[in-house]
Amino acid sequence: MNKREAIIEAAIELFSAKGLNKTKIADIVKQANIAQGTFYLYFSSKLSVMPAIAEVMALKIRDEMDEQVDRHEPFPVQIEQLTQAVFTITKEYQTIQALVYAGIASTDHIRNWESIYDPLYIWVDNFLKQAVTEKFIPPINGETPKMVIALVESVAEQAYLYDEVDPQVARNKQAAVVTFLLQALKASPSIS
Repeated sequence: MNKREAIIEAAIELFSAKGLNKTKIADIVKQANIAQGTFYLYFSSKLSVMPAIAEVMALKIRDEMDEQVDRHEPFPVQIEQLTQAVFTITKEYQTIQALVYAGIASTDHIRNWESIYDPLYIWVDNFLKQAVTEKFIPPINGETPKMVIALVESVAEQAYLYDEVDPQVARNKQAAVVTFLLQALKASPSIS
C-alpha cells in the first residue's frame, strides 16, 4: 500500500469510528504511520480526502457487484444480486457513506461526482449491454446505467442512512427496487 492509500484507509477507519469533526489530521497520519508533512503532499485538508474516499467506495461497490452478480443466472436474479451488492456496501459503510456525501457536498468537489462514479457506470453499462445482446431487455440509452445506480444507491441510503435501520424495511425496499428496475428495463417475462 502506498502512502496515499494508507492515508485514505486511515481516514476511512477514523472517520467511521470517530466522525469527521473529532478526527484530526494528526490522528490520520498517526494511523497511516506517516509524517504530517506527507499528508499535505497528497491532500490539502481532511475534507480534501473525501473525493478519494468516494472513489474507494465506488470501487468497493463495483467489486461487490463483480463478486455477487452471477452472469449464469437469469437476468432478474442478476438484478437482485446487483441490488444486493449496493445494499451490502451501503450497510457495511453507512457511517463513512454519510460522511462522504456531507463532505463532498460542502465543497467544490461535488463537481467531480460523475467522474468518481465512472467505474460504476461503466460496469452497469457493460452489464446492461450484455443483457440487451442476450435479449433479456430492449436497447437502452446512455443515461440508463446512471439512473440504475442512482436509484439503487438512493434507496439503499434511505434504508441505512436516513431511516431507522430495520432489516425487514431494508429487505422490502430492496425488493421494491428490483421490481421497479425489472419493469423499467422491460425485462422479458419469459426469463423470470
